[in-house]
Amino acid sequence: MQAFVETAFDTVYLLSVITLGIIMLIKGKKLEFKLFGVMAITLGLGDSFHLVPRAYALLTTGLEDYTFALGLGKFITSITMTFFYLILYHVWRIRYKINGKHYLTIAFYLLALIRIVLCLLPGNNWTSSNQPLSYGIYRNIPFAMIGLLIIILFFKSAKDNKDKNYKFMWLTIVLSFLFYIPVVLFADKYPLIGMLMIPKTCAYVWTVVIGFNCMRKENQDEKI
Repeated sequence: MQAFVETAFDTVYLLSVITLGIIMLIKGKKLEFKLFGVMAITLGLGDSFHLVPRAYALLTTGLEDYTFALGLGKFITSITMTFFYLILYHVWRIRYKINGKHYLTIAFYLLALIRIVLCLLPGNNWTSSNQPLSYGIYRNIPFAMIGLLIIILFFKSAKDNKDKNYKFMWLTIVLSFLFYIPVVLFADKYPLIGMLMIPKTCAYVWTVVIGFNCMRKENQDEKI
């Protein structure tokens, strides 16, 4: 039962974010929305490297027989999620017409580089069933810092600009991290905590939907 429910959820999720991303990429008239489309596609394709092997494993002989594929998929997803936030940062700069503040750009790219280097370290043991918790914490420290910066930037900018369309963007990122952090820390010891990945995924879908709805609204306003 778990296998079918989880597979159905993941399938709907992947198809939804990739489809919305393609629509934004094609119909977006502004660079902001085209970037949002690239971001959504990056999210969906990146997660598919982990979720597709997981679905196959659940529907066949079990997760234990696909440790290599699942570990490799988790590694790829970790990298693509880093790019997801870099793109979201540039969406913020474009939407709120941010000029200068190059120190922020340097900070984001430096944290992203540190995150990727930490993900590449052999001590992560990505393709092993024995992945050390310590490396999971190390590589997620710069990732959490990126997330915190994104939260602060969108919260402040949406409030200052009275941006109703993006007023909850910061909250989607807060929720994604609130659900993700316990999984990193405790899922190996308490597997049931891994279920938090479902609401975490829903938070990311909400992020994409915010951008999609904003694009659709602006496109409709231009027709009037």
